[in-house]
Amino acid sequence: MRKLFLFFLGFSLATTAQTKTDFTTPFEKSNGLNTATYQETISFYEKLAKVYPEISIKAMGLTDSGKPLHLVIFSADKEFDFDKIHKSKKNIILINNGIHPGEPDGIDASMMLLRDIVQNKRLKKSFENIVIAIIPIYNIGGSLNRNATTRVNQNGPTSYGFRGNARNFDLNRDFIKNDTKNAQSFAEIFHLVKPDVFIDNHVSNGADYQYTLTHLFTQHNKLGGNLGNYLHNKMMPEMLADLHKKGIDATPYVNVFNQVPEIGFSQFMDSPRYSTGYTTLFNTLGMMVETHMLKDYKPRVEVTYELMLSALNFIQKNGTNIKTVRQNAFDKILKEKTYPLTWEIDSTKTSTLQFKGFEGRYIKSDVTGLKRLKYYRDKPFTKPVTYYDYFKPKSSVAIPKAYVIPQGFWPIIARLKHNKVAMTQLEKDSLIQIEVYHIADYKTRKNAYEGHYLHYNTQTTTSIETIRVKKGDYLIPLMPYTARYILETLEPTAPDSFFNWNFFDTILQQKEGFSPYVFEDLAVEILNNNPQLKADFETKQKTDKAFSENWYAQLSYIYNHSKYKEPAFLRYPVYRIK
Repeated sequence: MRKLFLFFLGFSLATTAQTKTDFTTPFEKSNGLNTATYQETISFYEKLAKVYPEISIKAMGLTDSGKPLHLVIFSADKEFDFDKIHKSKKNIILINNGIHPGEPDGIDASMMLLRDIVQNKRLKKSFENIVIAIIPIYNIGGSLNRNATTRVNQNGPTSYGFRGNARNFDLNRDFIKNDTKNAQSFAEIFHLVKPDVFIDNHVSNGADYQYTLTHLFTQHNKLGGNLGNYLHNKMMPEMLADLHKKGIDATPYVNVFNQVPEIGFSQFMDSPRYSTGYTTLFNTLGMMVETHMLKDYKPRVEVTYELMLSALNFIQKNGTNIKTVRQNAFDKILKEKTYPLTWEIDSTKTSTLQFKGFEGRYIKSDVTGLKRLKYYRDKPFTKPVTYYDYFKPKSSVAIPKAYVIPQGFWPIIARLKHNKVAMTQLEKDSLIQIEVYHIADYKTRKNAYEGHYLHYNTQTTTSIETIRVKKGDYLIPLMPYTARYILETLEPTAPDSFFNWNFFDTILQQKEGFSPYVFEDLAVEILNNNPQLKADFETKQKTDKAFSENWYAQLSYIYNHSKYKEPAFLRYPVYRIK
């Protein structure tokens, strides 16, 4: 009897807590003018978790701000152990908010969405087979740097956070390079959760048009195969149809700058530095939400809420198919012979949007006296617009069985470990025959970009060489879950490779050299002992005027074609096992 009394007492107290706790958000209290602060957001979820056992909130690792990154989880059966969840038939969605805290729409929309689900029996029942994982605010340092001016063109909220994080990194450029504690903690969350679907909530401009909501589903050709087709031909149209039933029209992200959209535009290619480009590497169906910053804040939050609800509705109806198509993509990757590294627009395939825009004209600027673009909202239109949403591989690479990385490149090894890449350390020194890249050419950005001077247009040559690998060096086999991540980071010509992000720049500088006045005599000896080199050298003297007039270039040519050449110079220190 005492146990029964305590049960009803506990139930009564819980019911009282539910009715007494105010879960009205700061956004709602301000009638859509304000966004919640970091403290208000975390406090809201902590109270929600205290009252509703279907909610859990966990601290999941530090950020550059010194504060922890939180993960909020909804699980209808109160199971929060992801090892057990992965063995169930449940689907998982991960929602990221506040990567740019000046774009806070998702922060407020997610608070209301999770509250409404746990307080609505129908919604809770409807989503009982979906685990909803939410990062309340990803860029905590930027969120704490609150102001009302940095989003100079944005229409609300009254104050908001800053784009750069506590170290002034743009976190939506850091997923592959992993420079920040934020990105390292995100990787921990992502590989714990292993989501089927990922949504990253943003706000954007670029042009003026009638839509409050634009979407940026990850590029379907790059996602690849049946999984890409499923995203493009099933998930996207059904979610958009669901939104349309609710009176919300949406268009693809309007990828233009200082131009009118009706000239046509292409889909955004989300390389792995971006959130959805990164999640694509693990066969997650991803999308960014991009509300229009010129629209009022209240409707922006409301359409973000409805899009997330439409995503949940789609997952609820198609959960088994989502799991199947994702698993098939993992099963297929290592059966392929090649992997595409770079992409280009396929102009032979396009889509046509019935685009709802505003008339734009180029008129004389009152500021500069030159031409400027002006939109006229009193002149709306609906016109067919060409949308370039198909890409084709520009370059590909043969898929190896494994890579070998010297243990001295510990920053790379740490990043691989953050992303659950399987690796073993060699037990003894060995001589092995292996495929080696040499950097033949590359270009480098002149301006700093997110703490780096990014390389691009990288070209390589390959050779088979006998290399001495040491005890403790790492053997990295390609496994289905991490194969795409490994290929995109370790292949030097990939746009977001670790080479292009400057992690191997030490090989680009020659450490040893020659003294010309001493080497002159040795150069004669080298040429006399190598007739083919001598013939090639003399031919180059005759055919290359600039070369023939540059004494140092001629000595360097002989040096670089001799046994004295520095072996490590321009030799990429990640080796391939075919």
